Amino acid sequence: MSESQSTEQRRCISCGLNIAGTNAARFKCPDCGDVIFRCAKCRKQSNLYECDDCGFEGP
Repeated sequence: MSESQSTEQRRCISCGLNIAGTNAARFKCPDCGDVIFRCAKCRKQSNLYECDDCGFEGP
């Protein structure tokens, strides 16, 4: 994976914020296992997200 692809994928799935170097969460989608990133603000506010791969929706 190239440097630009790595940075591209490290965006909050809820708000799109680049989360490189922040206190973010990284976890696998409960349905398909795709890696999901969320920023601390969206996690704290329980903002909804949708997995790009399978469409799973979570708080």
